[in-house]
Amino acid sequence: MIPYVTETPDITIPSNLLPGDGRFGSGPSKVRPAAVEALAAAAGGYLGTSHRQKTVKSVVGSLRAGLRQLFSLPDGYEVALGNGGTTCFWDAATFGLIDRRSQHLTFGEFSSKFASAAAEAPHLGHPEILASEVGTHPDPVAREDIDLYALTHNETSTGVMMPIVRPDGALAPTEGGGLVAVDATSGAGGLRVDPAQFDAYYFAPQKCFGSDGGLWVALLSPAAQDRIRAISATKRWVPASLDLSIALDNSKLDQTYNTPALATIFLFEDQVAWFNDHGGMDFSAGRCDTSSETLYTWADNSDFATPFVTREQDRSHVVGTVDLVDSVDAAVVAAILRANGIVDTEPYRKLGRNQLRIAMFPSVDPDDVASLCACINYVVGAIAG
Repeated sequence: MIPYVTETPDITIPSNLLPGDGRFGSGPSKVRPAAVEALAAAAGGYLGTSHRQKTVKSVVGSLRAGLRQLFSLPDGYEVALGNGGTTCFWDAATFGLIDRRSQHLTFGEFSSKFASAAAEAPHLGHPEILASEVGTHPDPVAREDIDLYALTHNETSTGVMMPIVRPDGALAPTEGGGLVAVDATSGAGGLRVDPAQFDAYYFAPQKCFGSDGGLWVALLSPAAQDRIRAISATKRWVPASLDLSIALDNSKLDQTYNTPALATIFLFEDQVAWFNDHGGMDFSAGRCDTSSETLYTWADNSDFATPFVTREQDRSHVVGTVDLVDSVDAAVVAAILRANGIVDTEPYRKLGRNQLRIAMFPSVDPDDVASLCACINYVVGAIAG
């Protein structure tokens, strides 16, 4: 288990080593000050107004169009959104996206949650669960009786990313094969993806998109939309707030079924516009590429730190996990960093490893990641005396 720090050593990191912004949390993540300033400037005519009117609907419309551009969505794909975050989307998918039986790849805390939701749904067959040890990921396997393959682009708890490809040998959904649904909560916007390889790519805005939680977005292929309509036509009972057909209909009107958090939508749209204005996915994912190269190169060359994920191709570019040797207490290091204004570098609580977990989302300046590495070196050296 992670040690409980009763007393933090009084170590002051020199100001010239400190990052410009000390936020490295894996969610909620750093929100760009420029986005907050833009929200404040627009607040008088935006916050506290009806989400059914043009003032808000135009922002939702701009968000949907921006996401379509960012992900280079083919014709026929739709951007749907609803309230409740990814957790609610898992529940919605058990009602409105899985027809009979699903396959789930589980390799950490979050990738297992959708599998649990499907296993507990009384109207579905028991899911097939393909698991692997933390720090690795399994691969999907084509099955004739599977109508939805549930993948995870980035496992936030462990810092493992996986390539998003349809199962080898699986029929296309148009030929009777299963849909590919991807939990991209911490990967979307920071990891590249080919829309041809998924039918539902869903996420929330409190990671790469520098906003708050409580909203879900799903990029839906024509096959996924057809599945949603087909299930809705069977009259399977679905709570209205979890009904994907209702969410899809409202999204096409640039609104949500029930009232959303307007600040969340504004910050989300501002982040997407920032990405697209600077080069789209090459810009946003490129920042993550640079940050992750800096972090893993430092860890590889360190005498007290090691990347937790062994295979280089599986090391996440958006959430880095670094193990420390037993003689260096990661909890103490994180506490000293926090006392110096560098926050949220603690590991995922249930993983229980002597490690640091560092978010490298697009809002995080790559130079700040380099500064963080220097600060960790300083802290460890000061502890050693």
